[in-house]
Amino acid sequence: MSEDKVVNRIVGAIFVAMSISIEKGVSLKHMNTFGLEVAADQFCRFRSVDMLRAGLEKAHGLPKLILGGGSNILFTSDFQGMVLKNEIGEIQVVQEDEDFALVEAGAGVVWHDLVRFAVEKGWGGIENMSLIPGSCGAAPMQNIGAYGVEVKDCFQSLKAYHIASSEIHEFDGKACEFAYRESVFKRKLKGQYVILSVCLRLNKKPSLNTSYGAIELELETMGLNASVKTISDAVIRIRRSKLPDPAVIGNAGSFFKNPVVEDSLFQKLIGLHPSMPNYPAESGKKLAAGWLIEQCGWKGKDLGGYGVHDKQALVLVNRGQGSGEKLYALSEEIILSVKEKFKVEIEREVNII
Repeated sequence: MSEDKVVNRIVGAIFVAMSISIEKGVSLKHMNTFGLEVAADQFCRFRSVDMLRAGLEKAHGLPKLILGGGSNILFTSDFQGMVLKNEIGEIQVVQEDEDFALVEAGAGVVWHDLVRFAVEKGWGGIENMSLIPGSCGAAPMQNIGAYGVEVKDCFQSLKAYHIASSEIHEFDGKACEFAYRESVFKRKLKGQYVILSVCLRLNKKPSLNTSYGAIELELETMGLNASVKTISDAVIRIRRSKLPDPAVIGNAGSFFKNPVVEDSLFQKLIGLHPSMPNYPAESGKKLAAGWLIEQCGWKGKDLGGYGVHDKQALVLVNRGQGSGEKLYALSEEIILSVKEKFKVEIEREVNII
């Protein structure tokens, strides 16, 4: 690198560092979908790698939290450290041919905006995941999924910033170690990387998936044949009929994962509960956590301003009087009751902070 380029890079980095705004005692109420009144001791936004680097430098020695859409998080207290809000937002087609298109989205892009981008072009792969709240950066981290489809099914790669080395690394699907609502970023590499962008491989000649849940029935009710657009519309209608809008009632969508149980336990349970919903899994059977929770009497439970949604027992809600501590305690009670009744241990899908 020439001396002039080195000087320009240093000057540019200094300019970015100076332009980073660090705020103190910032309310995060409108940055988490539970609508909990918590605050960040320090807070900044970043829209580029340079801004992220500058923010991390200013957060040196402090606990750090990278915040996306705040839709899969439960704050149990104020955050005593630096919250860095990911606002890297751009969608671009990086490669395409007659059959496929590689679409890259910044980690700060709203997930449903990416879905709409794909649906408008008629490109298949993510239409079943319409209206899932959150940002694109969280999608591979959680390996989000809905109605028989997961992000891993159309995942190409992602770029992530390694905090310790300040290097940008690229991960393919194998390196992400995807599992049900899991990835390497939630376990082995937790807290070590900041996801910058996600690249998906979308199908121009899509194979449509309408077999899971009520999609086929909804399409029939709507009087429509299956297409990328109509499946997206059907999923949106289903989700809106079952799940509360976070703008109206605070929630983080599905709070618990659907458990996978061994065949031996499944045979015992299905013998006792013949109507128990179940689905194939790589090992054993996947059970519907919402059904298990409902059978324990939690569906619609109102504990005075917070509780369990009356249409979907998977969803914990904050109607304005809840707190992170109360919601966490409620989740503990639900887990215990399911284990006592069914000998099945359900796990939280939501990240606890």
